[in-house]
Amino acid sequence: MAFQLILPIILWIQIPNFDFIMRFILLSLSLLFCLSAQAQMFPHEEEFTRQDTLRGTITPERAWWDLQYYHLEVKVNPDTKSLSGKNTVRYKVLNDAKRMQIDLQAPMQLTKAMQDGTELEIEHDGNAHFITLKADQPIGEEKELVLTFSGTPVEAIRPPWDGGLTWQTDSNGLPFIANSNQGIGASIWWPNKDHGYDEPDQGVLMSVTVPENLMDVSNGRLIGTDHNKEAKTKTYHWEVKNPINNYGININVGDYVHFGEKYKGEKGDLDMDYYVLRENLKKAKKQFEDAPKMMEAFEHWFGPYPFYEDSYKLVEAPYLGMEHQSSVTYGNAFENGYLGRDLSGTGWGMKFDFIIIHESGHEWFANNITYRDVADMWIHESFTAYSENLFLDYFYGKEASKEYVLGTRMAISNDIPIIGTYNVNSEGSGDMYYKGANMLHTIRQIVNDDEKWRGILRGLNAEFYHKTVSTRQIENYISQKVGINLTPVFNQYLRDIRIPIFSYNLKGGELSYRWENVVVGFEMPVKIYVDGKELNLKPTERWQQVEVSQKNAKIRVDENYYVGTLNISGN
Repeated sequence: MAFQLILPIILWIQIPNFDFIMRFILLSLSLLFCLSAQAQMFPHEEEFTRQDTLRGTITPERAWWDLQYYHLEVKVNPDTKSLSGKNTVRYKVLNDAKRMQIDLQAPMQLTKAMQDGTELEIEHDGNAHFITLKADQPIGEEKELVLTFSGTPVEAIRPPWDGGLTWQTDSNGLPFIANSNQGIGASIWWPNKDHGYDEPDQGVLMSVTVPENLMDVSNGRLIGTDHNKEAKTKTYHWEVKNPINNYGININVGDYVHFGEKYKGEKGDLDMDYYVLRENLKKAKKQFEDAPKMMEAFEHWFGPYPFYEDSYKLVEAPYLGMEHQSSVTYGNAFENGYLGRDLSGTGWGMKFDFIIIHESGHEWFANNITYRDVADMWIHESFTAYSENLFLDYFYGKEASKEYVLGTRMAISNDIPIIGTYNVNSEGSGDMYYKGANMLHTIRQIVNDDEKWRGILRGLNAEFYHKTVSTRQIENYISQKVGINLTPVFNQYLRDIRIPIFSYNLKGGELSYRWENVVVGFEMPVKIYVDGKELNLKPTERWQQVEVSQKNAKIRVDENYYVGTLNISGN
């Protein structure tokens, strides 16, 4: 999802010549705050409802069937801002059961459920709908269920953050319509199994009917168009062959024109197609030159684009942008930066179009590797925010990428943990973007071998290719490949709000040092400089000592590590 700028909390991280007393006061206040929380971990405490649980839990009514395929047929009615259609759900029976949960959010209505020609009973419980199946459901067999729906979906007020449908018009007064629903869920506009753990293994067919003077652009490849002259409509059929997360399924309706190119990638020729409003064709042809550059950089860092069979598309939308799989939406005003601004404050953010780079990075982290529970959204956003500086690294060098990612620290709030609450559809802190990116940048320093680090990023996309994952799986994979138990590091940055403090005391040529403000068991290697000379240390929570050559040496922690420093010697 596009990054939402957050006002930062001022930190005392890596500030040179900071008065010792002020450092001590700030650290003391930080420690008092930690004690007041009565825990080293800071839980994100919210009140959750039954609807939150039904949405966020793998309920028994979800667990017994494995989603295989959707055929989503939807008619878009711009005049009434309404949708109608049906969704054919193909699933594999895993266990003996006959009660199925389908999700569709009000004011949309699930009006009918049919199986084998028989209409089924539907029990409505808010946004969850429980269907009692009459036919036998033999374990191992594939079955189909046809769901009919209609209504006026929630209209997005601040897309893509609040979610829903956007109904706008272009400069010629023609409808310009799209959905964006990562947080609120795909069930805001069509009936489905609205939980991240299960994706349609055999893909999706989308048949979208729109007024005849408009075009729909959706995921995958266009395999056919039907023209209904009497109804004055067209139906566009888009086929996705790969598994797809349901929030990534999209419709984009407008007066689109098309251009494209073939990119010679790691797996052969990749179709890269671009759809923009007729009025923006000239600007798009220039601005979208960032798309093949993105593909070059990200295939280098992350491995082959994960959806060659479904192509890559960049589609203009009436909001900022979203990572819809193989149909990335774009609304960044055809200019570099984030709506013309550099989120890092370094100047490097103006070297690329933020939405093209960030949202396309999600093709690897969000669409290829997908969280099982939205509480683990950092897997999507941290890696993708980190991809921004890897793009710079590839084209402008390591120093540029370093300046950019360090510059984004000003957007970090350290308000609540990055990981949310499980089983209730709850995201964690917005720090999942740039605190997460700086955590990954810190781990890169620990690895201290860029080719090895690149191999880990590519390995993630190979190991978890087209899979849904948990945080623990990602943590364990990285720890295994790095060769260090990074669990305390992940605990510190993902589950706690404190920033580690490298505390040191230089006395008589002896440097004493340890980590403070950390979770229990925190042991993270760190690189420091003693009068400019590199020294690699392995601090823990206990004091350690090392001899240095100068009694009054100047100590500096490598700024690439997202940590604070405290000089208790007062030098």
